[in-house]
Amino acid sequence: MKIRFLGAVRGVTGSSHLIQANDKKILLDCGMYQGKDEDLNYEEFEFNPSEIDYLLLSHSHIDHSGRIPLLVKKGFRGKIYCSKPAYDLCGIMLMDSAHIQESEAEWKNVKARRSGRALVEPMYTQEDAELSLKYFYPVLYDQIINIDENITVRFKDAGHILGSAITEVWINEEGTTTKLVYSGDLGMKDKALLRDPSIIESADYLIIESTYGNRLHENLETRTEGLVNIILDTVERGGSVIIPSFAVGRTQEIIYELNKFLECHADEKSNNRKKFMDIPVYIDSPLATKATEIFKQNANVFDDEARRCILEGDNPLEFENLHFTQSVEESKILNASKEPKIIISASGMCEAGRIKHHLKHHLWKKESSIVFVGYQAEGTLGRKLIDGEKYVKVLGEEIRVNAQIHNVQGFSGHADKNALLEWLRGFSDKPKKVFLVHGEAESKLSFAEEIEKTLKLSCIIPEYNKVYETKKQQIIKEIAVEEVEETRPRSIDVSQIEDLKKEIEKIKEIFEKTMANTKDYIEDDNLNAKKYKDISNNILALENEILNLSMASTK
Repeated sequence: MKIRFLGAVRGVTGSSHLIQANDKKILLDCGMYQGKDEDLNYEEFEFNPSEIDYLLLSHSHIDHSGRIPLLVKKGFRGKIYCSKPAYDLCGIMLMDSAHIQESEAEWKNVKARRSGRALVEPMYTQEDAELSLKYFYPVLYDQIINIDENITVRFKDAGHILGSAITEVWINEEGTTTKLVYSGDLGMKDKALLRDPSIIESADYLIIESTYGNRLHENLETRTEGLVNIILDTVERGGSVIIPSFAVGRTQEIIYELNKFLECHADEKSNNRKKFMDIPVYIDSPLATKATEIFKQNANVFDDEARRCILEGDNPLEFENLHFTQSVEESKILNASKEPKIIISASGMCEAGRIKHHLKHHLWKKESSIVFVGYQAEGTLGRKLIDGEKYVKVLGEEIRVNAQIHNVQGFSGHADKNALLEWLRGFSDKPKKVFLVHGEAESKLSFAEEIEKTLKLSCIIPEYNKVYETKKQQIIKEIAVEEVEETRPRSIDVSQIEDLKKEIEKIKEIFEKTMANTKDYIEDDNLNAKKYKDISNNILALENEILNLSMASTK
């Protein structure tokens, strides 16, 4: 088996790693470069896209999926495997990315025509993005998929964003099976909406992210309180709060946490709650609006707390003073209005989208606050603001930074150093080599030292486009293919039967509560055309799944 590291090697973005084994070529992610490295997106692939047999996608974030349409445009005709929620999100994110590519090319060509320079083409078009979606094969978490006679794959929940996955790959070469694990992006434990990252017990080789390999997240317990306090203080002085946020993942997490704040104080005469209810909250991102709907459609992968919230009749992604804007005109009205407000808009690193317009209108106002809730890559506008630059260029105009700049820790989608180390301790069969990717140089170096010191694991910080070949004698443990092809042992013991019975009782409870809530909702005359369609479609899908379960349970 050979591994070539082709992206997220010299920085955080552009995730892409090529595996070669048994005359097959497998790509792990095909992400877009962002920030200081974005010009790399226009370079040719270091391989022939038409020769790639399979692409295993860890999740839908653009720095992991963004060059898939380009891959297809250049000749890829293989299969793309990912989780079902990741596929749903790619359906909107890749189309949105294509729209951005087309818009940027059009803007550059207006200038090119004026100066007599050659016209440029977009990296890919919406037509290319739509075509790429035809090559996706969405699967469920924990399913074991034999993608060919020698390669077996399983996706486990990574807890980073909806649909994010840790990828397990078993490759049989010359009678020896090697297990490669790719962490993708790992989330923090106890993250809003999402389950904790799955523990993986064995690997021969591990590729792990290191975004926060040298840092710890602060204020995890008080992050929502801190955010609410910033909001109330800003509104008190007559300003608005601008929150640059990733449309997928971070935005939904903030909605959830604000809803939770309101629900936790619902029975109290909380002055802060009353003040907050008077502040309009706007999600000004068509992509975030669509993504929120996809979150609602994939509640089956939410964590227990979010599921309990839903069963008690509260939609965790809605609250009274939350509004979703759609049109450009609605977005412009937000900046024309002088009323204090909260605007949550994409992109999270301030590199594209409507957030730039909101920054242009608010950065120079001393009464306003700009609140960052996530990682800012080197070279991005967001990083410059966090680093304290007093003048920045926004949409070609130099703006004086008078607004208060806040960086609220604890909302990061990435596991920090301690969480990464805790996840690594979950391996009972330790990997022979650990490859560190997806991190800035100092982060990878520091994290490698920490792993080797505390866990006694051998680390490699791979070089760009260098081939790392595994040898048979390096493998820690040899396992037969049939040992990984079954999701359960061949014989079933009493404890497993009892576990199934418990799951059945759990589903029965969920079913009964859901049916009661739905009946009450209908009888209270809450239905409109959209709600009717959504409920009707879900009932049909539920009926189908129940019948499938009945079929599987027949003698």
